[in-house]
Amino acid sequence: MSLRINQNIDALNSYRNLSVTQGQMSKSLEKLSSGYRINRAADDAAGLAISEGLRSQVGGIKVATRNAQDGVSVVQTAEGALTETHSILQRMRDLAVQSGNDSNDQTSRDAINSESKALTKELDRIAQKTTFNNINLLDGTFKNKDFQVGYASGDTIKVDVVSTTAVGATTTFDTGAGAVATAATATFAVGGVSVTTGALTASTNTTDIADQLNNDANFASTFSANVNEDGDLVVRAKDNSLTGTITSTGGLVSASNSTAAAATSGTGGFDAATLLGGTVDLSSKVGATAAITKIDGAIKAVSTSRANLGALQNRFEHTINNLSVTQENLSASESRIRDTDMASEMMSFTRSQILSQAGTAMLSQANQAPQGVLSLLR
Repeated sequence: MSLRINQNIDALNSYRNLSVTQGQMSKSLEKLSSGYRINRAADDAAGLAISEGLRSQVGGIKVATRNAQDGVSVVQTAEGALTETHSILQRMRDLAVQSGNDSNDQTSRDAINSESKALTKELDRIAQKTTFNNINLLDGTFKNKDFQVGYASGDTIKVDVVSTTAVGATTTFDTGAGAVATAATATFAVGGVSVTTGALTASTNTTDIADQLNNDANFASTFSANVNEDGDLVVRAKDNSLTGTITSTGGLVSASNSTAAAATSGTGGFDAATLLGGTVDLSSKVGATAAITKIDGAIKAVSTSRANLGALQNRFEHTINNLSVTQENLSASESRIRDTDMASEMMSFTRSQILSQAGTAMLSQANQAPQGVLSLLR
C-alpha cells in the first residue's frame, strides 16, 4: 500500500461522482417542481422543437373554437330575427287574403292597409337594425364573410346572410365622396325613373346622409339608403325591375363612385322592398290579390334563407366538435413529449438522493485516509 498526500485520488474520484450525482438530482428536482421533462432546449432539442409546434397548433385550435362559436352566435342572431320576419309576412298574407274579400268596404280595406304599412316598416327596421358586434346582418351587406375555424391559414368557413330574392339597381358611393351640399336638393335616376329629394343638410357623415335620404318621402318611395361595413353610402332601388346605374346630381356630390347593375338572386337583404319586389297595397281588391303572390314569394325566400342558416349552424357545431377532439389529441401528444412522468422521475430522484448521501460519506472517508501518514511521522 502506498501513502501519498499531494494527490488524494480516492477523494478526487468520490468528489467527481458526487458532482455528477448532484447535477442529476438538481435536474430531477427541476422536472418534479415544474412538471415538465423539457425545461430548456438542452434537455431534448428535438423534443422541444416538436412540442413547440404542437403547442402553436393547440393554441390556434382553442382560438378557432371560439371563432366557430362566434359563427354559431351570428347565425343564431340572424335566424332569430328572421323568425319574426316570417311571422310578419304570415300576418301580412292573412291581411291580404282578408282584403281580397268583397265583404270589406273601403274603410275596412284602408284599416287593413294601414296595418300592412306598419308591418312593412317593421320589416325594414328588423333588416336595418339586426346587428352582431355592431355589424349589420340582414341588410344584404353580410356576405362573403370568412370565419377562421382552424389553426392554419385559409382554414375558413364562408358565411352569407342574404335573401334568395333579387335586388334592384345599386350604387355605392365611396367613403368621403358622398358629401351633401348646403341646402340643396338631390336627384336620383335609374331606368327612366327620376326622384328629387327635398333640401338636404350639409354633411360628410355617410350615416347621417343615409338617414336624411331615408327620411325624405320622395326618395323613400323609390330608393333606400344604408351604410356598408366600409362606411360607404349604398343607394338601392326598391323595385327589383329597375336595373342599371343609379345616377345622382345636385345635392349629393360624388367625386367618385363604384356602381353595379341589378344584383342577381341570393345577394339581397331582408327589407320589405327586396323581399316583396316593391310596395304592397291592400287598399283595393286588385292590390290585395297581387300582394298574396308577392308575399308568398317572400315567405319562400325567407324560408330558404333560414334553412341555409340552419345548415350553416349545424356545420359550425360539427366543426366545434371536431376541433375539440383535435385539441384533445394534440394536447395528449404534446404532453407525452414535454411533460414529466412523475413516478419515473421520482425514482430517479430517490436514486440520486441515495447516491448523494453515499458519495458524501465516501468523500469524507477518502479525506481521512491520508491521516494514516501521521502515524509514520511519530
